Amino acid sequence: MDSYKLMGCLAGASMLLTLGCKASASGESVSSENEAQSISQTVKFNSDSAYSYVEKQVAMGPRVPGSDASANCASYIASELRRHGADSVRFQKGKVKAFNGDILPIINVMGAFNPLARRRILLAAHYDSRPWADSDPTEENRLLPIPGANDGASGVGVLLEVARQLGKSAPGIGVDMLFVDAEDYGQSSGFSNHDESWCLGTQYWAENMPYASDSLPAYGILLDMVGGMGAKFHREYFSDRSAPDIVDKVWSVAEKSGFGERFVNLPGGVVVDDHVFINKAGIPTIDIIESKNDETKTFPPVWHTIDDDMDYIDAATLKAVGQTVVNVIYNEKN
Repeated sequence: MDSYKLMGCLAGASMLLTLGCKASASGESVSSENEAQSISQTVKFNSDSAYSYVEKQVAMGPRVPGSDASANCASYIASELRRHGADSVRFQKGKVKAFNGDILPIINVMGAFNPLARRRILLAAHYDSRPWADSDPTEENRLLPIPGANDGASGVGVLLEVARQLGKSAPGIGVDMLFVDAEDYGQSSGFSNHDESWCLGTQYWAENMPYASDSLPAYGILLDMVGGMGAKFHREYFSDRSAPDIVDKVWSVAEKSGFGERFVNLPGGVVVDDHVFINKAGIPTIDIIESKNDETKTFPPVWHTIDDDMDYIDAATLKAVGQTVVNVIYNEKN
């Protein structure tokens, strides 16, 4: 996963977060008890299927950019998209330079559902895993790659299950999916000074976007670390700054879908993630990410450690996120 910094690091920044993020656009609670039953849930997200998708990725080994596991994972994602009826499934290949001078061959994977629909949304996740467990409490583990079950595979697993549902029941809008490489190869020391060292695959994609200026998706939703045990999702700072109406929409749907305890309608952390660069490219995009863990007050305790494995994946968390995303899709109007 990417760089993280609490606004509390600076008093002025802390005030900015407190003032800049809000419970909803109106300042009122997102929904009432009666409204909670009003959301259409005709499509049922299968958390067991999503869990299996996460498990299959982890079984490939760490998906470090340029590795065999990375290439195998990209091919697997593309094959699943095709199997579920996605159109225009393609690879975007390139090379990027990491902060340490490494030249990384990257593979972004893209697919589209209902390609003729004028109104489209973008769903994104990164599939790579961090090359170093540099936050592991055991020093000798810190040069090992992380398994990346939550940080990487969980977002992909949810999106592949969403793709399976889209293949079974055509949505009323267009849905583009983007699976990016080299998100997690960034410089961990002095996070706030090295934002551009993260999300290299997305930065490459943004420079070579497959959209004309008048055909951009209406908005985007990024999924990252969405499978953690008992995870809760607060309103991430850059999401609220760049696309507060989309945060309102998604958190409202989550509440109406019965996941209000998971989607906490309060300010979360400040996360430099793929959505930052998608926003810069002109697509208002939010990040569903666990950034205010009850124990750590930041990211989950297994973040960037070798313990980020299947033992930490919670099917109930996958269900909360996946069903929310599905309900957003099928309640949109073209």
